[in-house]
Amino acid sequence: MTIPSSWDINQERMVEEQLIARGIHDPATLQAMRTVPRHLFVDDAMAPCAYGDFPLPIGAGQTISQPFIVALMTQALGLQGHERVLEIGTGSGYQAAVLSRICAKVYTIERIDSLLVRARKTFDRLHYHNIISRIDDGTTGWPSEAPFDGILVTAGGPKIPEPLIEQLADPGRLLIPVGDQYLQDLKLLEKRAGKISITTIEYVRFVSLIGAHGWAN
Repeated sequence: MTIPSSWDINQERMVEEQLIARGIHDPATLQAMRTVPRHLFVDDAMAPCAYGDFPLPIGAGQTISQPFIVALMTQALGLQGHERVLEIGTGSGYQAAVLSRICAKVYTIERIDSLLVRARKTFDRLHYHNIISRIDDGTTGWPSEAPFDGILVTAGGPKIPEPLIEQLADPGRLLIPVGDQYLQDLKLLEKRAGKISITTIEYVRFVSLIGAHGWAN
């Protein structure tokens, strides 16, 4: 009989109390949140708080999103397992890791070298080899690998970047926080049969989306 570690207990409590209790119901999302060790994506000093219901600093003025928001955005993509997903804003790498447990391949872009280096080491440590990463301006997307079945932006911008809409497959879903630099609406853009619809699914607060189609640095 395997005795659960304190990490396992805290992770399961996170899933039960923060996710299921607040409406996260997609089995694949819940399984990914149970599988990915969130404590490995934060500094050692922050690890005891890794499964708390709040974001945490990861350096360079950036944060790892609270577990509920990670799960909410993952669930909203409606992934079935075959998809290629583009993530803008690698940060700690946790969101990309969660996505990688569900879809076929994740492409993730980060603008801060030190964050991507650390995230890449964590991906490799966990053998998450279906995550492809690069340093670049994420607001311009990844044209050479487009189209993407899903696009997820983990920073708040003043508008939805046009290059990301263009690089979204049809059908496809794009999630992005849109608003000012203090509070945003989490927007779900859906492209289907050449038509685009946009809905708001949550009010959120993310770090700023910096780039040619975001906020100025």
